[in-house]
Amino acid sequence: METKEKYLLVAINSGDEDAVWASISELSMLLETAGGEAVDGMVQNLLHPDPATYVGSGKAVELGELVEAYGADGILCDDELSPAQIKNLSEISGCKVIDRTLLILDIFAAHAKTSEGKVQVEMAQLKYRLAHLRGLGMVLSRLGGGIGTRGPGETKLETDRRAIMRRISALSSEIKNMENVREVTRKKRQESPIPVFAIVGYTNAGKSTLLNRLTSADVLAEDKLFATLDPTTRLCRLQDGQEVLFTDTVGFINKLPHQLIEAFKSTLEEARYADYIIHVVDCTDENALSHMSVVYRTLSELGVSGKPILTVLNKYDLIETEVAIFDKHADHVVKVSAKNGDGMDSFYETLIEMLKEGRIYIDEVVSYDNGSKVSSIRKYGQLLSEEYLPEGIHIKAYVPQRFSDLILHQCL
Repeated sequence: METKEKYLLVAINSGDEDAVWASISELSMLLETAGGEAVDGMVQNLLHPDPATYVGSGKAVELGELVEAYGADGILCDDELSPAQIKNLSEISGCKVIDRTLLILDIFAAHAKTSEGKVQVEMAQLKYRLAHLRGLGMVLSRLGGGIGTRGPGETKLETDRRAIMRRISALSSEIKNMENVREVTRKKRQESPIPVFAIVGYTNAGKSTLLNRLTSADVLAEDKLFATLDPTTRLCRLQDGQEVLFTDTVGFINKLPHQLIEAFKSTLEEARYADYIIHVVDCTDENALSHMSVVYRTLSELGVSGKPILTVLNKYDLIETEVAIFDKHADHVVKVSAKNGDGMDSFYETLIEMLKEGRIYIDEVVSYDNGSKVSSIRKYGQLLSEEYLPEGIHIKAYVPQRFSDLILHQCL
């Protein structure tokens, strides 16, 4: 049986202690996902992190003593540290030091399955290594493996800055080619009459479980943070016969490393090019409201705005008393259990209603000379009925707004 690495978790409290402890709890879950174990959590009250040691030199000595007392492997800090902070904190405490960003990068490295995901993770790791080369060199050179060293970790520590830059340049070219392929796929989707719903949400809210429930996609769904990284798109036929596409996206998280946002930008932008947003919320989480804020903040950073939003309060079957969760950004809210299927009828009804809201109703007679208009309606819209009359074809249909100009401006 593999022995888990043990860490003492440390965070800075600059005012909101409840939020700090919630962040430490999440950090503990991240560590568990990475295969480690938290021995304890410590909070240092400071107006801002100490620029030299993160916690202050006195606390750094105390942390080293606690790590030794617990028999832990090192210190895990809840913020991204500078090279100097890592170096100084490690030297004063006499133990290994890693930060939240390195931990998340390590999890992404372990969970990336596709070639695109692996390249994006390696790019993010190398940019982190490059920025922390001086601080990490001494700290990680004596590790011999473990959390924070997956992917290019140890081998890249043996190279110089120029070698890392060359590798980053090569990976940038690969990612650019992948982005071009993804862009072609997006354009084909946008030309298609099939609406696209992007499923977004905080990590572990149940996005993959919902996608599996909707489409039998067989996507890995575990009670872990970042269980799935690679986006999945699946086709679904609704009860009224309409076809829609559902796209799962990478889970969001507080303090998501900027290296990952940049590396996974093309993947995260699936939400930007979708027609509708499905926001999955774990309503059993006491921090659900703050998690919702993180999701909307990240969507804003990605330039996602003005899209109809359906908020799904997931895991509602586990709630013993009514929970008041208000989402001012949502156009519709439904309560479901993606795992056992409770509330899915209401979910489907809401989807159909949203599709109608996003379409224009056509009731007109099209002349036989303008058969192209009928073809366009069949291609892009939902044809309700067509009746052949002496003067033309009487069409009743719903047409997606994004294709309405193309269809309605054609001559009768």
